[in-house]
Amino acid sequence: MPKVFIDGEAGTTGLQIRERLVGRTDLELLSIAEARRKDPIARAELLNAADLVILCLPDDAAREAVSLITNPAVKVIDASTAHRTAEGWTFGFPELDKDQRKAIQAATRVSNPGCYSTGAIALIRPLVQAGLMPADFAVSINAISGYTGGGKPMIAEFEDVDGPTYTKVPYRLYALGLEHKHVPEIQVRSGLLTRPLLSPSVGRYAQGMLVEVPLHLAVLGNGPSLEDLHGALHEHYRGEAFVEVVSLKDCESLKTLDPEGLNGTNRMKLFVFGSEEGRQARLVALLDNLGKGASGAAVQNLNLMLGLAEAAGL
Repeated sequence: MPKVFIDGEAGTTGLQIRERLVGRTDLELLSIAEARRKDPIARAELLNAADLVILCLPDDAAREAVSLITNPAVKVIDASTAHRTAEGWTFGFPELDKDQRKAIQAATRVSNPGCYSTGAIALIRPLVQAGLMPADFAVSINAISGYTGGGKPMIAEFEDVDGPTYTKVPYRLYALGLEHKHVPEIQVRSGLLTRPLLSPSVGRYAQGMLVEVPLHLAVLGNGPSLEDLHGALHEHYRGEAFVEVVSLKDCESLKTLDPEGLNGTNRMKLFVFGSEEGRQARLVALLDNLGKGASGAAVQNLNLMLGLAEAAGL
């Protein structure tokens, strides 16, 4: 039975991963006493005793944890940003293309995608690969997430009524300097030559997100139709259990989208809205920032890396 250690299990993502793994009979969870979580010797012992380690840590701490692993048999999933474009690390989005699942199964080092990145890459990469979007296209991405995406500090802002940072703001923009940490992986993993413009925001709700790519069809390659865009996405994700491309008919019937619509799941839905007459489209990904955008993705990758049923715990 494979042994799994979550380094940083007290954090938002770590707790959700643990919840998905507790009670499973096909693996054993290792844990460290709370008093020893910052003891490098104790951590190193568990990091090297596990068959697979999931790092739910800040970037620098994740790099340090990797440096503590001396056992060559230990497999690692890093949920931080530290290794998402690093050489020697496999990107943990199994649906990225037809070979990615096999690459994850064979990997010893896997980087979990960011939440915004998961939605953006899912929408953009198939279009670039199909030749419907030029690789040098200037892509804009609008997105909103629940406040859990900001970890404990942001959760305290919205939930700790007596805390010094508490706010009643219902909605706000952030990363106004256009330096969001997910941008490099979006560019690299989408196959873009031009740095995309990401405009993230946070709403006063706990979890769930919408990631949108607005497009003027006339300036895209050969000016694709909505059916062309939808067809490329549908073909790319054909047969996938966790990614669904909603039919154009169903998209046309929708008047609004709820960012909390897939909370608690590892699923993602992709929508193609637009006006053929106006030659404009809005591509939207709906997912749980703590599900397919974090903990769910980590468990899916764990299952693949350990040769377990991919949907176990999901």
